[in-house]
Amino acid sequence: MLKAVRDAFHIKEIRRRIFYVLICLVIIRVGSQIPVPGVNASFFQYFFQNNANDAFAFLNAFTGGGFSNFSIFALSITPYITSSIIVQLLTIAIPKLEEMQKEGEDGRKKINKLTRILTIVLAIVESTAMCIGFGNQLILEMNVLNVITVVAALTGGSAFLMWLGDQITEKGVGNGISMVLLINIVSRIPQDMISLHNKFAAGQTIARAVIAWVIIIVIIVAVTVLVNILNGGERRIPVQYSKKMVGRKMVGGQSSNIPMKVNTAGVIPIIFASSLMSFPALIVGFTGKQATGAGKVILDILSSSNWFKKGQMYLTVGLVIYILLVVFFAYFYTSITFNPIEIADNIKKQGGFIPGMRPGKATSDYLAGVLKYIIFIGAVGLIIVAVIPFIFNGLFSAQVSFGGTSLIIIASVILETLKQIESMMVVRNYKGFLED
Repeated sequence: MLKAVRDAFHIKEIRRRIFYVLICLVIIRVGSQIPVPGVNASFFQYFFQNNANDAFAFLNAFTGGGFSNFSIFALSITPYITSSIIVQLLTIAIPKLEEMQKEGEDGRKKINKLTRILTIVLAIVESTAMCIGFGNQLILEMNVLNVITVVAALTGGSAFLMWLGDQITEKGVGNGISMVLLINIVSRIPQDMISLHNKFAAGQTIARAVIAWVIIIVIIVAVTVLVNILNGGERRIPVQYSKKMVGRKMVGGQSSNIPMKVNTAGVIPIIFASSLMSFPALIVGFTGKQATGAGKVILDILSSSNWFKKGQMYLTVGLVIYILLVVFFAYFYTSITFNPIEIADNIKKQGGFIPGMRPGKATSDYLAGVLKYIIFIGAVGLIIVAVIPFIFNGLFSAQVSFGGTSLIIIASVILETLKQIESMMVVRNYKGFLED
């Protein structure tokens, strides 16, 4: 893959796309440092330091520090992620949306348009809630004009990132929204490494510091390897195509396969589960009030930063909720993106069949059974990758923004981007061969 990237820079079209992505990523990082006009950014940094719960850490990681700086990109694409969750859940409850989902490319465009509209609405609601919740502590001079300015800046920043993600997808390489997440997460890694050093190595003897870093590196490498195995694993279903007479020639009789990825849903279940569990704490945080009584206990249970803590192991019950959400979204998202009935019909129309299976319903039932088995394996793999950092953070109080979720996103986005570059190289080589 690295050779393909090196060779890609020798091709003007691909090189232009890569540089376009790099320029967009620089714009994202610059925008994350531009503060919203008319606000007390120092107060927000102080508030974040004293309310560094899992919800705010999760949001700050996804915004690349833009949230703690209260920059124009403070919301980043989190409203888009939330709107995607809402729209996809609504496809179950609303038949019209379900029909739209099955309309192919046109239906997907309509769903995407609805998601983007909802993103703007959510951005306005979230930014308004912050203005009302924090009030004079956040806004230097509380008046209607300043509130509108803050809301417009935050909403505009989120909308701009959503648009920029679309431009990266269209004119660059890789998925634009994923690229926005990638650069934000990667930008936090140096600060996290400093935090790990201060926690485990600073003030220790050279031997202990070396041992601490060896353990940290081993854990990071192990999780990364698991992520790569998870992303690369697939089950190939053999498909045989019957021979048929075309004119005076017998054609067909070819064999192929249907690649079914073990991690079919990718990182989506992790993001959706983490977002839902962080949502209540974010709402409470935006109101500027502290939860008490049963409400505080519920928020503590939902926060992964409290799991596996010594003396508070009962809070780890929240991990059960997290696991159930990951499994649910793994099955739910895959059911939307992979339709066994449609695939079985396409195989039948093309004169193909799975050896040992009758075309039609028997084939679709077989594919559905294999899919359920694979989804479960993929969900278990995702849970293992995500839980390892939770255990490490809980037992050793090592609070870092990158964990299993971040590593899955980083590995997935990089691998998918490299594959796209490779496919561009293959298409380019075929074109050159035909032109010659």
